[in-house]
Amino acid sequence: MTEPLSLAPLPLAPLPRVMLEPVVRAALLEDLGRAGDVTTDATIPEGTRAEALLVAREAGVAAGLDVARLAFALVDPGLSVEACAADGDRVAAGARLLAVSGSARSILTAERVALNFAGRLSGVATLTRRFADAVAHTRATVAATRKTTPLLRALEKHAVRAGGGGAHRYGLDDAILIKDNHIAACGGIEAALARARAYAGHMMKVEIEVDTLEQLAEVLAAGGADAALLDNMAPETLREAVAMIGGRAVAEASGGVTLATAPAIAETGVDLLSTGALTHSAPVLDLGLDFV
Repeated sequence: MTEPLSLAPLPLAPLPRVMLEPVVRAALLEDLGRAGDVTTDATIPEGTRAEALLVAREAGVAAGLDVARLAFALVDPGLSVEACAADGDRVAAGARLLAVSGSARSILTAERVALNFAGRLSGVATLTRRFADAVAHTRATVAATRKTTPLLRALEKHAVRAGGGGAHRYGLDDAILIKDNHIAACGGIEAALARARAYAGHMMKVEIEVDTLEQLAEVLAAGGADAALLDNMAPETLREAVAMIGGRAVAEASGGVTLATAPAIAETGVDLLSTGALTHSAPVLDLGLDFV
């Protein structure tokens, strides 16, 4: 008997600069407003040089460091920015993440945008790592949903992966996920699956949400689903659902997934636990930029 395909995250590659630059540039323009950094221009003599360290003020998992580096580079390509850590690294309080040197004016102008991105994304990675650690004794992977900050989805999904989470789908266009409202509007599970399978190309997966074991039985009888989203089911029900699926589809548990409940849910044998909390409820990791 072959082992089921692992859904565990693969090693993380950085996002291309072409994806990051529009978001970082927009954030800098928002901060600079109509007159630029008037405080820095007023108080720091032109030509002043400085060195600064971006540090973690609490323990966590680093993420968004490439984004922070880009904020400094867009303000002043002449700045030297050295990485002291990488996305996905567990860091202790006081750990150095980036070292920046060059124009003091440029460092101060880019500081807040760099910290906003790195703190937000490190917070997502840190919370994801806590979930991933909570289910590490099982074969399950924790994954984010589309409940992301508008325009920051690629960055937040990347941070989830930095924290050891799964990618899931990125948007409406990369997979078919039939939810309860689709089923209601379409006329039922069988009809929804038939239409989805007829629409999907050979590269596109189809997942369908079910609330009960009876609905799951209907899905399995109809065929055509690559994954079943088992919504708000108690652990004992999830265990039955996994047995019914019998490896014929990916079993994803969703709804009610918290740090407290995740271990018991994962122990039912599901392949995935998905939760919007990874992105919509992650606290920002406290980071700071200090001149040295």
